[in-house]
Amino acid sequence: MTSTTVPMSIRLDVTAREKLKAIALRQKRSPHALATEAILQLIEQQERAHAWHQSCDAAIKHFDETGLHATQDEVMAWLDSWGSDKELPPPVCHP
Repeated sequence: MTSTTVPMSIRLDVTAREKLKAIALRQKRSPHALATEAILQLIEQQERAHAWHQSCDAAIKHFDETGLHATQDEVMAWLDSWGSDKELPPPVCHP
């Protein structure tokens, strides 16, 4: 599967542009390649953040509908048992 690329123009202030050029020179890469990589990383980060917020919204909706939860004490006891000889099973959600 091939992807089509399209040109995009971005404006940077002089300082940012010079810093980008210096980084590109040190890394033996083009400023364009660095900018493209940075934009792709930003897109991935934003998509992960959006997915996280969506899952939080879904969890809150589920709690509002069912009331199921585990208390902080239950969760902390479980976490504190990790790596011990008496590791606890995860807490069971309850109303």
